[in-house]
Amino acid sequence: MRLKFAIAATATGLFLSSTAMAQDIKIALIAGKTGPLEAYAKQTEAGFMMGLEYLTKGSMALNGRKINVIVKDDQLKADLAKTLLEQAYNDDKVDLAVGTTSSAAALAMLPVAEENGKVLIVEPAVADAITGEKWNRFIFRTARNSTQDAYGAAAAVPATGDVTIATLAQDYAFGRDGVAALKSALAAIRPNAKVVFEEYAPQNATDFTASAQRLFDALKDKPGKKIIEIIWAGQHPLPKIADLKPERYGIEIAPGGNILPAMQIYKNYPGMEGAIYYYYAFPKNPMNDWLVAEHQKRYGAPPDFFTAGGFAAASAALTAIEKAGGTDPEKLIQAMEGMSFETPKGTMTFRKEDHQALQVMYHFKVKAEGKDQNDLLDLVDTIPADKLPIPVRNKR
Repeated sequence: MRLKFAIAATATGLFLSSTAMAQDIKIALIAGKTGPLEAYAKQTEAGFMMGLEYLTKGSMALNGRKINVIVKDDQLKADLAKTLLEQAYNDDKVDLAVGTTSSAAALAMLPVAEENGKVLIVEPAVADAITGEKWNRFIFRTARNSTQDAYGAAAAVPATGDVTIATLAQDYAFGRDGVAALKSALAAIRPNAKVVFEEYAPQNATDFTASAQRLFDALKDKPGKKIIEIIWAGQHPLPKIADLKPERYGIEIAPGGNILPAMQIYKNYPGMEGAIYYYYAFPKNPMNDWLVAEHQKRYGAPPDFFTAGGFAAASAALTAIEKAGGTDPEKLIQAMEGMSFETPKGTMTFRKEDHQALQVMYHFKVKAEGKDQNDLLDLVDTIPADKLPIPVRNKR
């Protein structure tokens, strides 16, 4: 490992005398721990703390400075997230901050970082605007963005032959933006694939019979491979669409990746393919090996989507402080632009233009039979970052 992290001295007196002279590194971790995304927030926090532990070899210190993490719950409320970040910078005197779970809350935090002149590492919020039109130079994102999800889904589509796609998405910004991103990604890397129909359903929809019929009618007479791409947050419509037997028309369903509990339904549909940001069994590196083993030992389950993200944010923060020689914000920005750092997914790199972390995605196939409830996916292909030409959408 390139980083040279400090290890606490064995002599207690020596440790106390050396660290007492150095000011603590203070990091605020803001997450939506109250509300429907609680599981995401808890995973992020667990991953962040495990990342610090791994990278400091258990000392929770870097270059003689103890690391102090201040965790704050924004309850998924944009106004509260903004207030908590202001308090972190001004009252708690944190050197940098990490957060948050909700994209709306994260967007509210962006100007606070700029006003206070301190770095904010965005994890795990995905809205494109965070590193797009709402971005400022103090913002770095380890999380993937919505367009990276779309490019991953596009890359999982066959590169040759006729491919016809119909989409099912929720009828609000998340769904419509997701479909638009998918269409752009297909045009860029899979010109053989065309979206011929878009179906939008209410966020709280429970009956998909009419939607499914429209999707089937749009695809059933088309040549080549026929796919329904589902872009959905919350309770997934996959089982209800599958119950209507799209396979009788040669139609396949392609869902996106999700946290492990949400993907339990996938095991009923072996052979189904899609793209995912992280799945514990896919990356092969010492950092992920440690994370998987330790998380299983401590929590009785493998690490999940947002655990890996929290770990990546910890790695970005410590790599930046090490490279900058401290926590001065301007030196951190200079160090982080173009900076590569190791994560459970492998190497990520902050793109200089918009500070978005470029990273791999994974093409998966649902296993026919797993050994336990979390043994769900087989790896078809690792999609490298340089095969995902994510557009730069900010204005520097």
